[in-house]
Amino acid sequence: MSESVAVPKVSIIVPVYNAEKHIERCVNSILAQEYQDLELILVDDGSVDGSPAICDAYARQDPRVHVIHKENGGVSTARNTGIEAAHGDYLEFLDADDWITNDATKLLVRAMEENRVDMVIADFFRVVGGRVAQKSDIDEDRAITREEYADHMMETPADFYWGVCWNKLYKRSIVESYEVRMDPSISWSEDFIFNMEYVLHCRSIFPLHAPVYYYVKTEGSLVETQSSGFGSMLRMKLGVIEYYRNFYKNVYDESDYQSRSLALNTFFLDMAADGNATPFLPGTKRLGTERPNVHANRTMRATPLVEARYFELLLDSYLSVVATQFKLDLVDVCLVAYVDAARQTGSIDDVAEFLGVSPRAARASVRKLVM
Repeated sequence: MSESVAVPKVSIIVPVYNAEKHIERCVNSILAQEYQDLELILVDDGSVDGSPAICDAYARQDPRVHVIHKENGGVSTARNTGIEAAHGDYLEFLDADDWITNDATKLLVRAMEENRVDMVIADFFRVVGGRVAQKSDIDEDRAITREEYADHMMETPADFYWGVCWNKLYKRSIVESYEVRMDPSISWSEDFIFNMEYVLHCRSIFPLHAPVYYYVKTEGSLVETQSSGFGSMLRMKLGVIEYYRNFYKNVYDESDYQSRSLALNTFFLDMAADGNATPFLPGTKRLGTERPNVHANRTMRATPLVEARYFELLLDSYLSVVATQFKLDLVDVCLVAYVDAARQTGSIDDVAEFLGVSPRAARASVRKLVM
């Protein structure tokens, strides 16, 4: 009669890509956890340095370590691979460049079980050189509803605290029951979308006011490169905007959604301008490309006209980000948006009217994009 294999309580998933300089610090912090009832899943995402050998060595030394080698597909596919291989009741994520405190998993699990919640979100340390700063965005020291969570998130849009998955503990039963996964087709805000999809299925969430994670911004970490053209990036960003809108519509009932509509527009506008949500260095601009910030007046009455105006401003903000990155004029990116939305060929006069320019300027933009 064969012995039954013990199922771990927590599955910790770490995507690994060319992380030989930092992976040992990360893995050592996990294996040294005071909470021992865990498995560590290292997903080697096609590394070409010494990372695969380091991961395999840990697997030989500790039976809790499992290594999966796969072709390079990006951080989203690596995390999904880890989710598919997980056995634990709870899921915890780390990036290979970072590490956790010795009591991190113990505190996360205790907060989850003692408060009977569906997700725990914890404070963390942001490490810059030899300095650290603690990050937290929720003041309440109690379990909160998903509506309260959404209200807090609206106050600080695009903050790492909400967007990342490494300062949270998830129930694997929710992830599996609702097939919550990272979207490999999105290389911008993919963690945020995963979190919002998960929160839709939560009844309550506990904010853990203990910094348990050390986040280090490191060059060469497992980040998707922006190799796609500006057209596909534009569609991706506009799709993310629509996802945010649908998320809040699903969280609130119709009256609550309408009462928060102007605050939501501020959230969307801030997301468009936030440095952490863009694929280039925060706050950096080429001389001559500066644009004034746009803010919603929270005392203004929500009307269809106001809603339309704020959406227009939001669209311009996102198009400006794409235009700056690809060294194009705003009118060029607006033309791409027009072509993608129309799905059919229109006259140059129609294009010019949409862009708010002369037919001659519209023709010039078409020629530029063709070239």
